[in-house]
Amino acid sequence: MAKVTIFSDLDGTLLHPKTYSFEEAKSAIRLIKETSIPLVLCSSKTRAEIDVYRKRLGNSHPFVSENGGGIFVPKGYFKSVGWAVPTISYDEYETIVIGSPYQEIRKTFLELKLELNAKVIGFGDMTAREIAALSGLIEEEATLAKQREFGEPFIFERETDERFLKAIEEKGLHWTQGRFFHIMGNNDKGKAVKILKHLYEKAFREIVTIGLGDGFNDLPMLKEVDHPVLIPKEDGSYDTRVELPNLTKAKRIGPSGWDEEVLLAIKELTTSR
Repeated sequence: MAKVTIFSDLDGTLLHPKTYSFEEAKSAIRLIKETSIPLVLCSSKTRAEIDVYRKRLGNSHPFVSENGGGIFVPKGYFKSVGWAVPTISYDEYETIVIGSPYQEIRKTFLELKLELNAKVIGFGDMTAREIAALSGLIEEEATLAKQREFGEPFIFERETDERFLKAIEEKGLHWTQGRFFHIMGNNDKGKAVKILKHLYEKAFREIVTIGLGDGFNDLPMLKEVDHPVLIPKEDGSYDTRVELPNLTKAKRIGPSGWDEEVLLAIKELTTSR
C-alpha cells in the first residue's frame, strides 16, 4: 500500500495569514499523527523559525527552509537509506544544501540595489521590530526571521520594479514571491520535494503525495505532488499564477481550508486503496 506523505507551506496555508495560528487545523493534524503520516513543512521561513513551529506542532519529520534552500532531516530518520545527494551533519540534522550562502545573496542584492538605484528594502536592512511591524510577527519571531541562511526577503517601496527582478535573473540567481519577494540561488521548493520524495520512496517503496500552498513560491512544490491543493488568500482570491490541470482549490482560507482538504484527501486516498 502506498504511504501517504504530505508537503505543506506554513504562512497563509497551515498558519492563518494574520494570527499565524494553526488552531483550526487540529482535526487533520490529530489524524495525521494517529495514522503516522509524514508531514513535511516546506516554507520560506528560516530553519530557526520552522524549529519553533515543529515543536508547537509536535512534528518530528524532515522540513524544508527558505524556499528549498535547505532540507533538514532528523538524524536516523531514514534508517539504512542511501542518500541521493551529499549531506552535512548539522546539530541534530542531516542537512542537504541546495541554495547559495546568504552572504553571497545579500551581497548581490546590495550591488543591484545600488547599481539600479532601486527602491527595495531587504530583511538585512531592517530591524526585528520593523520586520515585526511589516509581517505581523511578534518581535522574538521576527528576530528568528532575520537568521537567514539561503535567501533574502525584500519589498519594493513603491510599485514592483521589473528592472530589479530581471537583473536578478541576469546575475544567474532566482526570485520568487510569497508574502514577500525573495532573492535566492538555484533552489525552489520543488527541487527539495523531489529529493525527499526519492528518500521516502526508498523507505516505503511506494508513496502518494499531497501538497498544500497558497502562493507563487509554492508552485514548484505543487507540481511535484500527486494531489496539489491551493489555499485561497485572506480575501478569498487565489494566486492566478498557480494553475495545474489536477489542482484542487480549497474553499476556506488558512488552517480552516487546510484542515478540510487534508481530511478529504486522506479519506479519499485511504478508502480507494
